[in-house]
Amino acid sequence: MKKYILILLLMVALAGVQAWANPDVSNDNVEEDLQQPVITVAGTTIHVTHAAGQKLEIFDVAGVCVATLRIDSDDKTINLNKGCYIIKVGKVVRKVSIC
Repeated sequence: MKKYILILLLMVALAGVQAWANPDVSNDNVEEDLQQPVITVAGTTIHVTHAAGQKLEIFDVAGVCVATLRIDSDDKTINLNKGCYIIKVGKVVRKVSIC
């Protein structure tokens, strides 16, 4: 019986142990990783921000790739013809309708 109580107390004591963070790890890139690309539409123009260095893919409703390009700056503007499109930038996917 004493052995079970001792094991139970040991488990309770270990449950309260906290893990300490490694001071050598930098948190400078955490904010950059959380900032996802933003896709907005105004008229026939698609505006993409926070996506420098990522690939932009434009698909039509049938799933056919209409255009693929590399975003070279943090602020990119693309003009499209009227229609419905699926825009993919990195892991962000948006459906847009250009009227």
